[in-house]
Amino acid sequence: MNCLDPQTRARIVACLIEGCSIRATVRMTGVSKNTVVKLLADLGTVCAAFHDKHVRNLRVRRLQCDEIWSFVGCKKKNATPEQKAEGWGDVWTWIAIDADTKLVVSYFLGGRDAGSALEFMEDCASRIRGRVQLTTDGHKAYLQSVEYAFGVGLDFAILQKLYGTPSVDEQRRYSPAKCIGTDIKVVCGDPDPNHISTSYVERQNLTMRMQMRRFTRLTNGFSKKLENHAHAVALHYMFYNFCRVHQTLRVTPAMEAGITDRPWTIDNMVALLPKPVVGPSRIDQELFRKALGESA
Repeated sequence: MNCLDPQTRARIVACLIEGCSIRATVRMTGVSKNTVVKLLADLGTVCAAFHDKHVRNLRVRRLQCDEIWSFVGCKKKNATPEQKAEGWGDVWTWIAIDADTKLVVSYFLGGRDAGSALEFMEDCASRIRGRVQLTTDGHKAYLQSVEYAFGVGLDFAILQKLYGTPSVDEQRRYSPAKCIGTDIKVVCGDPDPNHISTSYVERQNLTMRMQMRRFTRLTNGFSKKLENHAHAVALHYMFYNFCRVHQTLRVTPAMEAGITDRPWTIDNMVALLPKPVVGPSRIDQELFRKALGESA
């Protein structure tokens, strides 16, 4: 069985985490499309498992949560029932980030409904120890899910942005309306007003748009399979938490959170993959069978 060497694997991963599409990665590295997709699936699975195991027991003081939209195959309004059954349609990525260490504590792919919100918040609560101040946007699904997941042992506030009515020229542009203010509501506890913010998690949303081709708007680089979409997200957050040095912190988020003592490299990520077991080639197998027949 032919196996990629670690250097070629690292080149492929470097292309994927810098926002290149699958076909662009194929052209840049010279490997086949199926090989790139298989490596993405294998490494994405390993990265998701590593995050689930090691990003736990965190001391988080200020947590910010948000959700970002994308789609698989086509937008929900254009998907047929058969396509929806295969996972096509709108997909929301829920993100929780530590405002101090910039560590992405949890991420979850699903709908923008109460069930997804509950599963996401329960995962956040399971990774954090101690009391935390939580800030979310005005999405109603957060209210009940936060109460079920954290109980009363947190300081919870909602920050909702207020947008003005766009003009005729602004409606023609592919951009949101102008933000004219914010509405802050304290839900429970005693959150610090100076730290009621969603700025860091919204900046992380921008990083996702820039670093993953599948999230870039108005292109044909969107995911065609839900599984590959999830693998790309897992790969992105593994690189963001453990490899990418934050410009303000001067270290990686994982180092700032005390999970690791050094910045990772892409080679370290690739080393998480199990070593391939190289068996005999097809020609060797045929010669082996012939030798057995002659011996008999």
